[in-house]
Amino acid sequence: MKMQGVFSMTLVLLVALMVTAEAAHKHGDKKGQKAKEGGKAECAEKRFGKCVPNAGDCGDGFREATCSEHTTKHKCNIPCNWKKAFGADCKYRFTNWGECDTTTGTKSRSGTLKKDLFKLDCEATITVTKPCSSKPKGKGGKGKRTE
Repeated sequence: MKMQGVFSMTLVLLVALMVTAEAAHKHGDKKGQKAKEGGKAECAEKRFGKCVPNAGDCGDGFREATCSEHTTKHKCNIPCNWKKAFGADCKYRFTNWGECDTTTGTKSRSGTLKKDLFKLDCEATITVTKPCSSKPKGKGGKGKRTE
């Protein structure tokens, strides 16, 4: 009877020791993460470069981030529908398209800088053009016709 009590107590202590060791191991990992994050906090002004795709004009790529003398690479993505003229990291608020210029066959609109991601050197205002549509738009006669 006493032997069963000692065995049970030993088993309980062994389980408690394993749980404590596992918790200490997990807590040790968090300390290591905080030390790594502390290195990030030391940098007051981090400079990011443009996103460079791995292949072609768009898709997954990398951008370099420089802080003091340290340079690190960060994953980034350039959408395949981005406007090459002003890049994927500069976000603009655009006006409506203007009237078609018959001499050039294009119409244009301007955009003002809305968001400068990664503190890149984005232009404050830009103008973009596109060809005029060859098809005239309908007069809004949607729905069923009654004849």
